[in-house]
Amino acid sequence: MNQALNNRMIVLAARPESMPTEQHFAMKDAAVEQPAEGQVVVRSLYLSVDPYMRGRMNDSKSYIPPFALGEAIVGGVVGEIVESKSEQFAVGDKVLGMLGWKLYNVVDAASVRKVDDQMAPLSAYLGVLGLTGLTAYFGLLDIGQPKAGETVVVSGAAGAVGMIVGQIAKLKGARVVGIAGTDEKTSYLKQELGFDETINYKTVGDLGKALEAACPNGVDVYFDNVGGDISDQVMLLLNTHARIPLCGAISSYNSKSGDIGPRIQTQLIKTRSLIKGFVLGDYADRTEEGIQALGQWLGEGKLKYEETIVEGFDKVPQAFLQLFEGKNMGKMLVKIL
Repeated sequence: MNQALNNRMIVLAARPESMPTEQHFAMKDAAVEQPAEGQVVVRSLYLSVDPYMRGRMNDSKSYIPPFALGEAIVGGVVGEIVESKSEQFAVGDKVLGMLGWKLYNVVDAASVRKVDDQMAPLSAYLGVLGLTGLTAYFGLLDIGQPKAGETVVVSGAAGAVGMIVGQIAKLKGARVVGIAGTDEKTSYLKQELGFDETINYKTVGDLGKALEAACPNGVDVYFDNVGGDISDQVMLLLNTHARIPLCGAISSYNSKSGDIGPRIQTQLIKTRSLIKGFVLGDYADRTEEGIQALGQWLGEGKLKYEETIVEGFDKVPQAFLQLFEGKNMGKMLVKIL
């Protein structure tokens, strides 16, 4: 059956030195391979675009290998089985996996897992019940460990990770301050998600004074998604034994000259603070725990999420680039038509 299918893929055409453009991507046509025993053919329904992918475009050592030039970029994909040579899956099953930016992926059955579109919309498995939701859950609760009455500050608070972090912190009884880049986002965080205070870092003027006003009792937990000048200011307000889950540094991902800023070691020593970088893979053996907790909160109406959905496979690079322009509210996804 699959021999009649035409495949398309998006590959990394060149490595960007600073902000990527659409010229760093290329579209290729190909045939859909014949699946071997134990393999399945997955038709892409939703593709995830995430800031961490920018790091994989560089040819440098990291926690995960870089994307190969001329090869399909890999990310989170929710799809439908259209052909199966595995007893684990039937045609029509919906699955999730780290797959290529392709219309069709032919993969080993063990590399995908079944998802239930009756429990939640398929797109949720790439966001609140997927990589970003789990990143928020484990980073905040394992490293941040917020306690009732403490102050939690979240940068990139209107992003897919940040908005879940803030809501979980509220569930734990913390005072939550969210930092975002538009009035629409800050209003949403406060009015819809229950953040105690919000700051639009682009229009506030003196960010340091705004943070002092929003955090009169200092900062106990700083969930850092952005790095840069915002983080420099938050560091000045750390309380004794503060905890800093270091999730991302999107402000510097496209920097050509490197990320230069204040030295934070003295502040960390004075406050005896913990700062710890992490990736979701660190919690691979606890994935089910996170999914169950997030799913329960979602089902009880205690957790909300937003998605920015771009339609069309050819719009995938555009959606990825929009992440760095702050155009997304919540999870950025591409729906394959």
